[in-house]
Amino acid sequence: MNRTLVVGVDGSPQSRAAADWAAREAVRRDLPLHVVHAWLWQPIAAPIVQERDTEAHRADDVLNEVEAELTHRYPELALTAEVLCDAPVPALLRAAKEAELLVLGTRGHGALVGFLLGSYGRQVIAAAEGPVVSVRSAHGRPVAVPEEGEVVVGQQGGVQESAEVLRVAFEAAAVRKVPLRAVRAWSLPPVYGYSPGSMWIADQFGGLEPYEKAALEQALEPWRLKYPEVEVVMHVEQGSGGHVLLTAASDAQLLVVGRRVRESAVGAHIGSVAHAALHHAVCPVAVVPHA
Repeated sequence: MNRTLVVGVDGSPQSRAAADWAAREAVRRDLPLHVVHAWLWQPIAAPIVQERDTEAHRADDVLNEVEAELTHRYPELALTAEVLCDAPVPALLRAAKEAELLVLGTRGHGALVGFLLGSYGRQVIAAAEGPVVSVRSAHGRPVAVPEEGEVVVGQQGGVQESAEVLRVAFEAAAVRKVPLRAVRAWSLPPVYGYSPGSMWIADQFGGLEPYEKAALEQALEPWRLKYPEVEVVMHVEQGSGGHVLLTAASDAQLLVVGRRVRESAVGAHIGSVAHAALHHAVCPVAVVPHA
């Protein structure tokens, strides 16, 4: 994986906020930032047909304006920019394939159709092979979050399944020099939800909550060894994953969640916890594919 950050822009205030957050993150990590704008000439589909050259110049202007803003604010930033001549979803996915992070803007609370470039953001998050960060905006800048706030990560599943989610979270906490709050939510199973064997295992730990704490400890152990400087706060709570995680992240500066994708007749679903985080978290949300 190339050590670079990629941000998609479309000229909107939301995408400029995403670019600003991505620039600060790149400076924090001492990484280059690549700004991309997807543009595909489709005169038949356009409601107002313009000259191809006019549209092409507008695409260049979008990048030039963002470049100028970021260069002024972050003179130390290693910055490149590129117009991608393709439809937004494949263009962004291709640009992000080898990147450390892909950053997109969102218009705020509400349906996922509010992501950068309309519903394209949802498709990108569902299909991306690496982490995608969604950034909310206020007046063209990222929504203010406490700089001293924790990084919060939702952990679920086993050690291997959550490894990439925890890697992203530990690295984010390490570069910020803030604590990491690792959250694992659990709920009482339905009557037939656990087999007698799994209930026997839980009983060996003294019940379901100690069992969940042990599972979280096990998942965190290799990352605690790799990032000994990161203070880790374990948070195990009974309740729905989305509610527990959003409550824990109320004062966070970054929320990291995993996502599973399942297909349906209306498209890809990224999972209820990631869905809730993207709808309702105020801070930026990093969505990471499960292993």
